[in-house]
Amino acid sequence: MLLGLSLYAFTMLHVVISLIGIASGLVVLFGMLGSHRLPGWTALFLLTTVLTSVTGLMFPGSELTPGRIFGIISLVALAVALLALYGFGLRSAWRWIYVLGAVLALYLNVFVAVVQSFAKIPVLQPLAPTQSEPPFLTAESFVLLIFLVLGIAAVRRFHPAPRAA
Repeated sequence: MLLGLSLYAFTMLHVVISLIGIASGLVVLFGMLGSHRLPGWTALFLLTTVLTSVTGLMFPGSELTPGRIFGIISLVALAVALLALYGFGLRSAWRWIYVLGAVLALYLNVFVAVVQSFAKIPVLQPLAPTQSEPPFLTAESFVLLIFLVLGIAAVRRFHPAPRAA
């Protein structure tokens, strides 16, 4: 039991939070490409992505797995993004630091979603049983390429107007 939930219920909660984080993160990323702040979507993305990492680290087991490492890296990136956005108001270099932190956290969430898809979705499992086969590597390479391109574009394009005082 985790947080008073069965392992299955906790896993489902974690998955739902993760999917909300990914969906809201994509909205925020595309908002950045148009130089829009989208404060409500941004708050939802940051909150659910923090919760994704925190709940991911709560699963049973004490060994340091790639998933746990990704969760820790994501929390560090999110802490920096939160500081850049809410602490420094995106002033000066904090604008691109925020973008990189947010995009990195979103990428890591999507990366893990692809890993879990190949591990849990029956039609994908035979394509990459060890997750070192070409279909898996191609999918993850494609995700990385997309996020590199979108991240660079977001750094270049995201110049929102200062918040009203």
